[in-house]
Parts: sequence; structure tokens; C-alpha cells
Amino acid sequence: MKIIIPMAGKGSRLLPHTLNTPKPLISIAGKTILRRLVESLSKLIKVFSIQEIVFIIGNFGNTIEKKLIKLSHDMSVNPVIYYQIIPLGTADALLKAKNSLTGEPIIVAFSDSLFYHNSFDQEITHQADNIIWTKKVKNPHLFGIVKCDSSGIITHFIEKPNNYVSNIAIVGLYYFKNSFLLKKELQSMLDDNIKNKKEYQLTCVLENMRKKGEKFTSKQVKEWMDFGNKKRTIYSNSKILSRESKNSELIHKKVFIKNSLIIKPCSIEENTNIENSIIGPYVSIGKYTKIKNSNIKKSIIQDYTTVQHANLNYSIIGSHSIYIGEKSKKVNLSDYSVFK
Repeated sequence: MKIIIPMAGKGSRLLPHTLNTPKPLISIAGKTILRRLVESLSKLIKVFSIQEIVFIIGNFGNTIEKKLIKLSHDMSVNPVIYYQIIPLGTADALLKAKNSLTGEPIIVAFSDSLFYHNSFDQEITHQADNIIWTKKVKNPHLFGIVKCDSSGIITHFIEKPNNYVSNIAIVGLYYFKNSFLLKKELQSMLDDNIKNKKEYQLTCVLENMRKKGEKFTSKQVKEWMDFGNKKRTIYSNSKILSRESKNSELIHKKVFIKNSLIIKPCSIEENTNIENSIIGPYVSIGKYTKIKNSNIKKSIIQDYTTVQHANLNYSIIGSHSIYIGEKSKKVNLSDYSVFK
């Protein structure tokens, strides 16, 4: 079995934070989204003795590739990297990895989602042909959606329906028993130039496979966190902090705090200085950051950044940036930026 992680998208809905950093490598509470994703699959890696993780990336450069290689080695698996330079959709991205789709079972995990679920390994059995992990949502028009019969067998796949069809959303995690069949259908879609909103969508591929007799089962995850845009990223940050603060201390021992109040849950990384400030709840702060005379809640501040005289809420400030302000604001400041 192999794990395939498509992560070539531009992350346009999370701009300006993805100008310099690919979305999966944005840090949330001390870990990148991608590392959290791979760690959530660690039990699968052990149970099924997975030896290979396939990454499909854009033109991210050598630094990013080295990080992917290191992450793979940390998990004791071999990295394979393919490239999708022109983003033409999820189906096109997966087909870039066609040399790795040779018939073995695969897990496909998209890199802008995280999930808490204890039963992945138990749900993948010899009897399971294909599994689509799902979650009920309030806004199904924003996601790929499935309809199921009473036994959980999927009867339809629909990509971002305009009208209500179902509230069962695809969370971005898939199991295919035969990766060659997936490759065959991906190639067929591109050969026939079948697009949805100018892109080749995996949801359409799955619907075609279903119509040809492939069986897909829906399995619901316990908890799903999406990082598709700024609002959902901040919300997911809060959920991660709430969950992880119950089991571990998220404030590093090498944090300098003077005349300040920290309202948990918060994550504060090493060598950060906080002075005359109120931080929290639900704030993630990176390493070597300086915060002074500020009030910050429900926000994400990255590494090597300076924040002064700020009153921030629902904000994201990137690494190596400077923000100095007075009025209460929702701020989006990318890496290597200055706002005074």
C-alpha cells in the first residue's frame, strides 16, 4: 500500500499567506498542516507496513522538497515526488503520479484537511473495494458530496452542488483497492477533456467509476478540520488547541513572559517574548516572535515576527513580519511584510 498526498494547489483562498509558503506547510500550533496529516496516518503506516509516500507538488523549489524528504524519513517511509506545474484540478494532479498507480491499494489524502479518527485501519479490510471518508456539514454546496443508501454504499458523487442533494461531504481521504483502475479512469477523463468549472475533478472520476460498477463505501470520520480559507483555518486552529491542551502543555518552557496574561488554550513556541499583553484564548504563536503591548485572541502568529500595540482578533500574521497598530482589527499579513 502507498499513501499519495496531492498538494500542488496555489492556495488562492488563503492568500496572502500562501504567497511564500504552500498551504500544507503553514504552521498550526507548532506543527505544519502536512506534518499533522502524516502523523494522523501513522497508525495506517505501521499496520499496513507502508513504505512509500507520494507527494504531488507545484513549483515549490528545493527547500520545500527537502522538507518533504525529511518528513518522510521521520516517518520511516520513502518519499516520491511528482509535479503538477499547471493546476488543472484534483484528477489531473493524481494522474501526475501515474507511475506509482500500478495496481496496489492506495490511500489518497489531500493536504488541506485534518481528521481525528481511530478506526482507519479497522475499516480497511480485504472485503472493502473503495472507501470514501466523509462528514456531515451545514454548507454542502462548498464541497464534493455523496449520497448513500441505508447500508452506506455510495449511490452518487456530486461536486459542489448548487441545489441541496445531501449533506455528506467528502473530507479528502480515500482508499482504493486497485490503483490501476483509478489511473485508467483518470486518463479517460483527461483524454475525453471532461471538465467541471474548467478543472478535472476527482469527484467526477469517482462517479464514472461508480457507474461502471465500482463499489464505494462511505465511512464518517469523528472530527474533520478544513483549511480551505482563512475563516476555516482559524476555526481549525481553535479546535486543535482545545483538543491538544487537554493532554499536553502547549507553551514552551523557553518563553519569556513579562507582565502579561495568557488565557488558555494557547500554543507559544520557544524563544518568544511577550510583554504587557493579553494573549488568548485560541492563539498560536511561533518561535522567536516578539509581542508587546497587545491584546490578541483567536489568531495565528508565525515565526520571527514582531507585533506591538495591536488589538487582534480572527487574524493571521506570517513569519518575519512586523505589525504595529492600535485599533481593533482583523489582519491578514503575509510573510516578510511590514505594517506600521
